[in-house]
Amino acid sequence: MTNIFAEAEDDDDSNIVELPARWEHATPRQLSTSDVDRFEGHLAEILHALGMDLETPGTSDTPRRFLQALRDATAGYDGDAKLRTAFPSERPAGVEGAHSQIVEGPIGFFSLCEHHALPFHGTAHVAYVADGEILGISKLTRLVRLYARRFTVQERLGEEIADGLIALVAPRGVAVHLEAAHLCTQMRGVNEERSRTVTTFWRGAYEEDADLRREFLDEVRSRRSE
Repeated sequence: MTNIFAEAEDDDDSNIVELPARWEHATPRQLSTSDVDRFEGHLAEILHALGMDLETPGTSDTPRRFLQALRDATAGYDGDAKLRTAFPSERPAGVEGAHSQIVEGPIGFFSLCEHHALPFHGTAHVAYVADGEILGISKLTRLVRLYARRFTVQERLGEEIADGLIALVAPRGVAVHLEAAHLCTQMRGVNEERSRTVTTFWRGAYEEDADLRREFLDEVRSRRSE
């Protein structure tokens, strides 16, 4: 049986700038073949106890696929080497004044709630006011998904995205807006099918400047209405 937790190869990038961040030290998860076999057996036992017939062509391989799906959904624990890339801020020489904010979104994400291991999913908007360095735009999506693809809660997810961006490029300010639907309240419990949870997080200049916060939230609202 193939070990689905085998270590993945990092992409080679000779221009990487090393930064002291947590993903730099992440170690890809590895399980032995015997561990994978054992976990598949436990999953088969649980699924059978819950009523699944595992003797059909469509379900006989479900324990293996379920384990693989969980591994894919929590890939953020493996880190993302491509986040270790930053660039000079590209400001032309002689230009004075503060940088404007950079806003990216909506960034779609899926995560697993650590309370029930059920998905929550939605969109993120991330903004920052650069100082000496900027990130490639795709890195903001990578940053969101690095932390989203773990067992977490929405409140912590936003904090980690904000603090992760600070660790990457030390900007003057960071703003994060998350809006998500939680299956743990929609499929079970109160069964509230249409509720969505909104959280916002501010760092640096955004904490100090109400106009900057307002500009960011207006931009988020305009993109949601598109």
